[in-house]
Amino acid sequence: MEIDKGVNGPSPIAFRLEPGSGVPTYLQLVQQVEQALRLGYLVPGDQLPRVKDVVGSLAINPNTVLKAYRELEHRGLAGGRPGQGTFVEGTLGRVGVAEQAGLRRSLLGWLQEAGQAGLDPDGMAALFGAALQDYTASVAGGQAPRPSQARRPGSQAEGVA
Repeated sequence: MEIDKGVNGPSPIAFRLEPGSGVPTYLQLVQQVEQALRLGYLVPGDQLPRVKDVVGSLAINPNTVLKAYRELEHRGLAGGRPGQGTFVEGTLGRVGVAEQAGLRRSLLGWLQEAGQAGLDPDGMAALFGAALQDYTASVAGGQAPRPSQARRPGSQAEGVA
């Protein structure tokens, strides 16, 4: 996803695809809009790219784009305006810009530390994903979030076979 706040057209977002991700194309578009909403790159009233522009830039079927936009409408995040296009109508929970900047700095520091410890990007993503799962489970269970418990060598991690 690229962000362009209106410099080169009516939409502040340009979609990109990751063919090897295993995520369906329409869902990649939906996820990119959700991410842009969470980060404050898109706000209600912003226009999403026209279907023909997405089709032209990504070489995908127009029905795929329409499916993504229908899903966004179903989630209450976007709505079509006849003859005008599709516009952002909803929002997602979002942290302020200053808080995001501080969290990003902290995360970049953690990534640097993880790299120095010998983790490659896939290892970092796996560790972060496991910690996020632990956090989500603790919040859903009504427990105070706590650091991931270290797993003993040879023990099986949750969700990993």
